[in-house]
Amino acid sequence: MASSLIWASLDPSVSKPRSFFPSKVPSLPSKQFQQSEAVVGFRNNRVKEAAAASIRKVQLVSFAASAALLLCSSPANAGFFSGFSGIESVPGPELPQIDFLSRWNEENQKKYAEADAKFKESPLLKKLLEQTRLNKEKNRQATLDKYCIRGAEWGVGDCSADGMSPQDRDNFISMLKKKAGIEE
Repeated sequence: MASSLIWASLDPSVSKPRSFFPSKVPSLPSKQFQQSEAVVGFRNNRVKEAAAASIRKVQLVSFAASAALLLCSSPANAGFFSGFSGIESVPGPELPQIDFLSRWNEENQKKYAEADAKFKESPLLKKLLEQTRLNKEKNRQATLDKYCIRGAEWGVGDCSADGMSPQDRDNFISMLKKKAGIEE
């Protein structure tokens, strides 16, 4: 409806909004087709052409505006706050130092540092780190073995058994499973 109002406003001879599609289309040319119907068709074509031209103009204007924004953009200016890094950068007021709290804090820091050093040198931590390293290597090898077996079964990858006879292929896969510790 809105588009028909726009098209009607482009043609001053059209008094009321018309639909884009005619309501009654003659199926066959006949004698009843008169000059007035031809004029209405001509008007509709003029309206269509005018609408297409206006759409092209809107598209051109929107493209030009987008290009202007893209090419001529500059950083936003926030006025007073432009360049102001925020309240976090402003140092707060100097608080009074209480000797008792300062000494207590230093003592605690020393205790924590000694406990950290003692724990880092403890045999328990060394044992756990070594166990973690061994488990990591074992798990990596188990993962590689699993993918090698899968590749042999599917016939892809480095462990592919593609060119082997069926008996050799089965022997190879069973050997890989034994090496990996997988029971068949």
